[in-house]
Amino acid sequence: MRSTLYLKFIIVYIIFGFLGFFTIATLTSRLTEGRLETYMSGTMYKEANLVASDYLPDYFSKRLTASDVHLQLKGMESHLNASVWFVDRDGNVLVSAQSDNYPMAPGQIEDFDPAEGGSSQYQVGEYHDCFDEDVITVIAPVVYNYTPNGYLIIHKRMSDIMEIRDLLLNSVYISMVVIYALSFIILLAFQFFVYRPLRKITEAATQYASGNLDYEIPLNTEDEMGYLGASLNYMSSQLKDMEDYQKKFVANVSHDFRSPLTSIKGYVEAMTDGTIPAELQEKYLKIILFETERLTDLTQDLLTLNEFDTQNLLLNKEPFDIHEIIKNVAASFEGTCTQKKVSIELIFATKHLFVNADKRKIQQVLYNLLDNAIKFSDSESAVTIETTERGDKVFTSVKDYGIGIPRNALNKIWERFYKTDLSRGKDKKGTGLGLAIVKEAIQAHGENVNVVSTEGVGTEFSFSLPKYRPE
Repeated sequence: MRSTLYLKFIIVYIIFGFLGFFTIATLTSRLTEGRLETYMSGTMYKEANLVASDYLPDYFSKRLTASDVHLQLKGMESHLNASVWFVDRDGNVLVSAQSDNYPMAPGQIEDFDPAEGGSSQYQVGEYHDCFDEDVITVIAPVVYNYTPNGYLIIHKRMSDIMEIRDLLLNSVYISMVVIYALSFIILLAFQFFVYRPLRKITEAATQYASGNLDYEIPLNTEDEMGYLGASLNYMSSQLKDMEDYQKKFVANVSHDFRSPLTSIKGYVEAMTDGTIPAELQEKYLKIILFETERLTDLTQDLLTLNEFDTQNLLLNKEPFDIHEIIKNVAASFEGTCTQKKVSIELIFATKHLFVNADKRKIQQVLYNLLDNAIKFSDSESAVTIETTERGDKVFTSVKDYGIGIPRNALNKIWERFYKTDLSRGKDKKGTGLGLAIVKEAIQAHGENVNVVSTEGVGTEFSFSLPKYRPE
């Protein structure tokens, strides 16, 4: 099946060559012969009429002798390579001249009829059996005293026209062979530069369809085929990364669901069979409640990320005061901040600052960033939320003075379920999805979120939103 296309090209190429030579041998040959016959007869007819009207009438007026006429006819015979006869009205040959390869003229033409050609300027045949092969014959009347007194007849062998035809056809055949050879070179070029790379790309597509994403197309050119191959290689690498990510994602989800479910199951079974006494059940019920809340948070975060993953996500954009949202989110952490002895400082650019965005999504972004900042802050420290205006953008930053993020982990914190080693000791309840939600929400608005962090000093997250400008 792989070679079917190229085999078709070979078959078409052979058929094209056969039809080309067949056409030249038949149609082109006949057309050339017909054109040469018409051209040659026209030339002969003009020559005959010119001599018959301007020169030969003087023969009947006795101003020319037979010797003079013979000399003129000899010149015509040499010029046309033909047999030239000067006859009277009854067909008696008066003077003739012919090349060596023509038979001598008869004394009289039997059944002579100057109008036997009809309306045609010439006739083809053996002319009253005077020749042993076909000749082109033209007849021009010699008029004297307004009466045809004789006729000038010119015969030329058809074989002479065939020789000219064959000479022309030989040139055409040579040209055809050259074109055929050049087309074969083009076919070879197609084989090396189009067909073989296309086969490699087809093979790659087959491999990818069967699940072999490790297959790589060998690249030898930098043309469009090479670019297509490089694009497919890049696509396969992205698909492989996505496949690896999906496997990792499923493993992480399974792990994060399995751990709390195992704990809940173990504690419930222990309370059911009496392993845990009644006076300690309240303690373990609180642990079960904590694990249940972890499952609830994880489920909600997964649903939120799934909402961002859908292509039909619609943002409910509206103008709102970003400062009001920040105050409300900060107020919701009052109890947590009091427990950890962490203060929240608000630094606003103006009293009111309106942005055009999805209010619920931005509230969730601020909640996740502030939750992380408080969670990883040291006691007796502060978390700063600051807004600034720059042109048509409003920038919001959330800065803490906590443990910071290692440099090698800065590019990974946006991955789902990723937790740095430094965070694992403090972030017991975290799902590892908060920053992924932040990034997806901001990017859905067509904006960017950035992070600057120094390990042991603190971390600052900042994101931009379009400023609202009333009409």
